[in-house]
Amino acid sequence: MEAMNETVEQSLSELRETFSSGRTRSLKWRKTQIGAILEMVRDNEDKICNALFQDLGKHSTEAFRDELGLVMRSATVAIDCLDKWAVPKKSNLPLLFYPAKGKVISEPYGTVLVLSSWNFPISLSLDPLIGAIAAGNTVLLKSSELSPNASAFLAKTIPTYLDTKAIKVIEGGPDVATILLQHQWDKIFFTGSPRIGRIIMAAAAEHLTPVTLELGGKCPTIIDHHTISKDIRSVVKRIAGGKWGSCSGQACISVDYVLVERSFASSLIDMLKPTIKSFFGENPKESGCLSRIATKHHFQRLCRLLNDPRVKASIVYGGSTDEEKLYVEPTILLDPPLDSEIMNEEIFGPILPIITLRDIQDSIGIIKSKPKPLAIYAFTKDENLRTRILSETSSGSVTFNDVMIQYMCDALPFGGVGESGIGRYHGKYSFDCFSHEKAIMEGSLAMDLEARYPPWNNFKLNFIRLAFREDYFKLILLMLGLKR
Repeated sequence: MEAMNETVEQSLSELRETFSSGRTRSLKWRKTQIGAILEMVRDNEDKICNALFQDLGKHSTEAFRDELGLVMRSATVAIDCLDKWAVPKKSNLPLLFYPAKGKVISEPYGTVLVLSSWNFPISLSLDPLIGAIAAGNTVLLKSSELSPNASAFLAKTIPTYLDTKAIKVIEGGPDVATILLQHQWDKIFFTGSPRIGRIIMAAAAEHLTPVTLELGGKCPTIIDHHTISKDIRSVVKRIAGGKWGSCSGQACISVDYVLVERSFASSLIDMLKPTIKSFFGENPKESGCLSRIATKHHFQRLCRLLNDPRVKASIVYGGSTDEEKLYVEPTILLDPPLDSEIMNEEIFGPILPIITLRDIQDSIGIIKSKPKPLAIYAFTKDENLRTRILSETSSGSVTFNDVMIQYMCDALPFGGVGESGIGRYHGKYSFDCFSHEKAIMEGSLAMDLEARYPPWNNFKLNFIRLAFREDYFKLILLMLGLKR
């Protein structure tokens, strides 16, 4: 570990030196580097897809949708919009400060650390990297050891496309992460679990380092079958796609559990079963479209959740597993106990609990009883229910009548609240995430107000009082001696 510590120190020193040189502040340099990321992904599409298949069993179409395509979109948007993002923003100052001027400029934090995740190892590495570069930072990226092929690709390929004195990649496990966190960074960006997020935040606190934590949580899906009955088949497909069609449920914004009225539960299950078969065939284990579980540890965790006797009794579809193939069958549970482990931690796998309610309005109470999720999904046209979801619950995002699409929309901020995360990114929000907004005020020496200075008297007190109220008419009267 001593050798690794020396490597980290050397890398950090070089990154800081590069930042101090001012090279990364050039918009031209930033665009060139982001363009190189775009070129790298385009040039290596087959290699990336192969790495994702080896690590997670992802089909190339799923890989392009969730990873390559997303990165290429992010890079293109950043290149096209960077000039606009970087323009100083004028501030409308109160008339009291005339003729002073104010503006806000975005400046890079400096040298930032990006700690990526294993479930979307390409997009969750390169998307934050694009934001950090767009803002003008130097970056050290630590990819995840749990996706070794994707990690190796990034470590080998990024240095051949990008400025190696400004952007570095390091591989390794928790021991390497521990070493990295012992050093002082100007910003830390982490994607992963709330448990590790707490460790990151504690380490950052030692140096008062700002953090963005992209975490997770149990994302609920409400189905109000009364108001969307005409579109119920589309609803079922979207839920199935949101649960099993993206890394086999190993996504922070995956549908975690469904809330429905008791009278509709059996119909929902009857529609989900053939939908799963239409996606993955009669034997999903042999399907090339269902991602596998990432590691044996993750597989065993899911098996532990399912092996709770009370949970096992709630299985109404699926439930089979194969440790050799790291396969967990798409599984549906009906009313597992609310105090079971599977209903109190993020599932992060292809298991879908359906929780039944007397009235769909009761879904609000269920959601509020749990930590704030990264996303809430609700299929409803009931304006009252929509209003209650927005006003009575808290989450990173709310999506009506669809699932997961908010992640793809770079016009919206992506991030959590409470246990589901701190901070936000995507599109312009990525630029802001890695920028410090510095207030600039330019005063004038052309005039001076004596009310600013001692000795104090009633006139000055009245002047200051009216100034805070922005009551300019009475201020004029006071200055003319017409008001006391």
